[in-house]
Amino acid sequence: MNAQRLRGLIRKEALQILRDPSSIAIAFVMPFFLLLLFGYGVSLDARHVPVALVADHATAETSAFFAGFRQSPYFRPRTYADMAAARQALMERRVDGIIWLRSSFTRRAVRSATAPIGVIVNGVNANNARIIKGYVQGVWGLWLGTQAQERGESLVVPVDVRSRVWFNPALRSRDYLVPGLIAVIMTLIGALLTALVVAREWERGTMEALMASPATIAEILIGKVIPYFALGMGGMTLSVFMAIAVFAVPLVGSLWLLFACSALFLLTALGMGLLISTIARNQFVAGMIALVTTFLPAFILSGFIFDINSMPWPIRAITHIIAARYFVSTLQTLFLAGDVWPVIARNMAALGLIAVFFFVVVVRISHKRLD
Repeated sequence: MNAQRLRGLIRKEALQILRDPSSIAIAFVMPFFLLLLFGYGVSLDARHVPVALVADHATAETSAFFAGFRQSPYFRPRTYADMAAARQALMERRVDGIIWLRSSFTRRAVRSATAPIGVIVNGVNANNARIIKGYVQGVWGLWLGTQAQERGESLVVPVDVRSRVWFNPALRSRDYLVPGLIAVIMTLIGALLTALVVAREWERGTMEALMASPATIAEILIGKVIPYFALGMGGMTLSVFMAIAVFAVPLVGSLWLLFACSALFLLTALGMGLLISTIARNQFVAGMIALVTTFLPAFILSGFIFDINSMPWPIRAITHIIAARYFVSTLQTLFLAGDVWPVIARNMAALGLIAVFFFVVVVRISHKRLD
């Protein structure tokens, strides 16, 4: 290893980055737009849900109950004269649920305080249906408490449930999704930074000149990794800043630990890109391989959206070789829970093994020849 040659290779890559705007676009512009797109577009919260309100006999009690839906940010209620019209609206997907108060609602509410309501929910999206059901139960419970208070009574329930939510007390899905988005985006960016750039050198013929130089394979690889590592960490810094400043995601853990874990993961992603570049010497092929082998597995099999424990066991086994799985878990822990070392240490050990594997394979299959 010659220090002077290594400095020259690093300087050469740095100049190439400055002269080639595509690398800077991959590192900074791509995460900026992807975070904005997915951060605002992907949500597990149900807000402004269109629901149909139907009262067979309108009274002050039914109006008070329906007022809870009109004042809630989770619903966008529409009043219908009868169930036939409401059912037709549900069939045509103009509403996602129906709240039905029968003609006996007021009488039973006043006499026995046990007035049932009819709730019909579109169950095509099962997750959305469960959320709507929970919201309706919340409005129902709030109305019961208000009615009891107006009568000077206390609402008696068989079980007093007092919930306490740890780590994400506001139950904002964005606080959970944005850290995972950073991991998914950095997986793609890290692989593209080295895969596309090296493939571009093969296409332009500059790789032949590099192969003819006295530099060793190790020096060439290190000379390429260091500049793009710095570029990738710049993109990571931008992503963390956007998560905190734009999406208001709390960072409970240590900032230095966050960047230490990010550096290890970025080395893993860069190793994946170098491996892709040794296989594909065409930018289009390298981009397709990077998309299929990094972005899609990171999006689907990392636990970013879909719970890994709910997957069949063969798929769960495959997730253990997906580097993004460990980084998603680490980021969500650091952002929402803090420096939970048992989780972080386990994930970092797995990422370290994957990074070593990629770089060992790249060194073994890389040779200073053009075949």
